Amino acid sequence: MTTPDVPRAGEWLARLKQREQRVRRPELIVEGVLRRMVGLTLEAEGCTAPVGARCQIQTAGGGGLVAEVVGFSGDRLYLMPTGDMHGLTPNARVVPLTGGSAVRIGPGVLGRVLDGAGRPLDGAGPLEADTELPLVGRTINPLGRAPIRTPLDVGVRAINALLTVGRGQRMGLFAGTGVGKSVLLGMMTRYTNADVVVVGLIGERGREVKEFIEDILGEEGRQRAVVVAAPADESPLMRLHGAMLATSIAEYFRDQGKQVLLLMDSLSRFAQAQREIGLAIGEPPTTKGYPPSVFAKLPKLVERAGNGPQGGGSITAFYTVLAEGDDQNDPVADAARGILDGHIVLTRALADQGHYPAIDIEQSVSRAMINITEPAHRKLVQRFKQLYSLYRQNQDLISVGAYQKGSDARIDEAIAMQPRLMQFLRQNVDEKMSVDQSLKDLVNLLGIERP
Repeated sequence: MTTPDVPRAGEWLARLKQREQRVRRPELIVEGVLRRMVGLTLEAEGCTAPVGARCQIQTAGGGGLVAEVVGFSGDRLYLMPTGDMHGLTPNARVVPLTGGSAVRIGPGVLGRVLDGAGRPLDGAGPLEADTELPLVGRTINPLGRAPIRTPLDVGVRAINALLTVGRGQRMGLFAGTGVGKSVLLGMMTRYTNADVVVVGLIGERGREVKEFIEDILGEEGRQRAVVVAAPADESPLMRLHGAMLATSIAEYFRDQGKQVLLLMDSLSRFAQAQREIGLAIGEPPTTKGYPPSVFAKLPKLVERAGNGPQGGGSITAFYTVLAEGDDQNDPVADAARGILDGHIVLTRALADQGHYPAIDIEQSVSRAMINITEPAHRKLVQRFKQLYSLYRQNQDLISVGAYQKGSDARIDEAIAMQPRLMQFLRQNVDEKMSVDQSLKDLVNLLGIERP
């Protein structure tokens, strides 16, 4: 029989005493040590904290790095840092912090630019925030939500007339890179009729943050807007927190009875951040490298938007979804279509022709449109789509001259109307089109009496 190693036995006894102390005094904060670092994942031993709690890790220079508990195995905690990991050493002290992932929000956030942790980035002084809210939000009883019954004017003719959006609706903007989704978001930011605009720039280029604030929002637009920026060089946890913070701010103003427009660019970067975290703590990749937690997090984020109780405020949300390689069947895009109330597809073929906004009417749909428009309006939309689709189906024959005029009266009409249909879908960036004007233009285009 071998005798136990004395140092190991002493370490085991010390750990046992720590556990006894936690049982006797639950409020006692017990420090642990950093045992392992693999990639973005830190493993701490000797301390206990729930998932979502924060811990501070001592660095070599005497500073502290804040990390969040994202999982555990046995008596070890898996931590994900919120900042740069330079300076961490083996056996560094790990101290659990009191309080969870909550942020302070108030009317003073209007006109401000924040990072994923709710800290000001604009150098305009401290925030005037008096309400503390959790990042994860709260669940709303689906039977307690007000139904979508009121159209929302987004200032874009193609959307107002053919893909009408209602207050409290959640829409996706599906597009590849460089086809104009950020420009379309900017147009809606300026032109949408909303009390408060919350913009979440998640995982995008840092250059776009300043350009969006100065060129798209402008001084007037900033007065009613809040921008949350978590660029691509931030840690995956901060990108995740940025999306949740933007949603928490929108919830705060909705609870005050405000009509809120939430624009998030992009939902795909949120999913990719969760994929990095999930893979780092050992989750198995299931669908094209995405672990199951990604598809559990997406609906939890999206379901927080929408209408509040009857007579209260609303959050109308637009989420951009980046179709990798212009593949509309990308796992995130496919999952997003199932949990959103409609989708607007931007195509590269239209963008390459200089057609902006590059909205593909055939592939786009607003699921709430039937509840917020009159039958005569829907009849006009159906007529527009029939003419548009008929031309697209026969475009190859028409282009090579194989179609003979007079062979089909419907195709002849579609060919004659095609230039006017395409002109209707185009709109300059600095041009605002109201719902009434959009419908009037649609009536004039199709020559049918206005509903």
